[in-house]
Amino acid sequence: MGIKTVAVYSEADRSALHVRTADEAVCIGPAASSQSYLLGNKIIQVALELGVDAIHPGYGFLSENASFARKVQESGLIFIGPSPESIEIMGNKVAARLAVAQYDIPMVPGTAEAISDIPTAKNKALEIGYPILIKASAGGGGKGMRIVESEDDFESQMQRAISEAESAFGDGSVFIEKYLTSPRHIEIQVLGDQYGNLVHLFERECSIQRRHQKVIEEAPSAVISEEKRKAMGEAAIKVAKACNYYSAGTVEFIVDENLDFFFLEMNTRLQVEHPVTELITGKDLVKEQILVAEGKRLSFVQEDLEIRGHAIEVRVYAEDPKNNFLPDIGMLHAYKRPQGPGVRVDDGFEEGMEIPIHYDPLIGKLITYHDDRKGAIERMIRAIDEFQILGLETTLAFCKFVMQHEAFLTGEFDTKFIERFFSPEMLETGFSKEETEILAAVGIFLYEKNKPDMSGAALSMSGAVPSKWKNRLI
Repeated sequence: MGIKTVAVYSEADRSALHVRTADEAVCIGPAASSQSYLLGNKIIQVALELGVDAIHPGYGFLSENASFARKVQESGLIFIGPSPESIEIMGNKVAARLAVAQYDIPMVPGTAEAISDIPTAKNKALEIGYPILIKASAGGGGKGMRIVESEDDFESQMQRAISEAESAFGDGSVFIEKYLTSPRHIEIQVLGDQYGNLVHLFERECSIQRRHQKVIEEAPSAVISEEKRKAMGEAAIKVAKACNYYSAGTVEFIVDENLDFFFLEMNTRLQVEHPVTELITGKDLVKEQILVAEGKRLSFVQEDLEIRGHAIEVRVYAEDPKNNFLPDIGMLHAYKRPQGPGVRVDDGFEEGMEIPIHYDPLIGKLITYHDDRKGAIERMIRAIDEFQILGLETTLAFCKFVMQHEAFLTGEFDTKFIERFFSPEMLETGFSKEETEILAAVGIFLYEKNKPDMSGAALSMSGAVPSKWKNRLI
């Protein structure tokens, strides 16, 4: 767009790609985010000193902080995002539920307001029916969230949720809702201008998760019909209208086994997974955000939008899937991106760089696009094979496992995918622990049956084990 940029960075990110590619860059503090990226006043001060016009908050740290957005505007700068009022309403899960209630949008049964009194909360939980979910009102990313299976565990889990919410967000308020045991996580991308025009850019399937955080996303969903897509899109626009929303935002729904959907929350920012929506719609969401912030009207209406092809994104985390997805930070001794038609890599690192311990261990996002879902999956498998990363563990092998799993291929999966289908042993042998034990027993049996006789003549084992099994065991 020809707009000059200023990057802010912490001491840990001195060599980061965004620092090198920006027209100017300013260090705003030490590695700890509380001393750098969360210092809204300092960021605004730097912007004013350098004659900056606008601030884009990205999709972390201050991106959903209403106070920061308000201070940016009060300083005479443009905030590239929604209004502080919209962020405030949708940033509080209880306020969000109250705001959308007037639009007759399906919601999961739960408390209408924040609750902290444990006896009252326990009675409400009994009324809703176990299992229930305790969620931080101001939370996100799985923090301040507890699943409670029975009344016996309620009090301890409630106290933990409140404590974690206070520590993570400075706000201990929580609310309770019915826990759907096998939900899908499907979200709708919305976009609006400052003149009341709103559109939705279809759905993203985000059900492959660990620790309530997404690992794989795709657009469109493999199971959503045109009728359901239309209904969810219209509901998402109503949610946006409930808070007079403009800019890019995402309305998240949980979908049960009958494909009935329920409003979950609204993310008042750009999403990490925005590339899959961009690829199937041909719209650059960051560019649209900037145009809306400049006061421009949307240049298209809902009828202009259509789904073209299929896109899949895998998040390449510096995590070890064989060790409960724990972070595995260190140096990228080798780093070579895959290339070719329909392959996109959005990343922040290069060979020789360190993955810092201070922030989210996301190395990059690998996205593939094709005319259909089958082609996008095949292209993703090839791209994963070509992605060379040495020096630390990553989620690439796990993502390839998902791409080849029958549940994913058929679209018959939900947020319990890892719990149901994955175990660390599968990345070593391709089999689960139980399957490995069965194969070992079969191997011992065949050995005993075919071991050499007394004369030393050995019986042939040719054909005793199907070649596919034999190759996988090797």
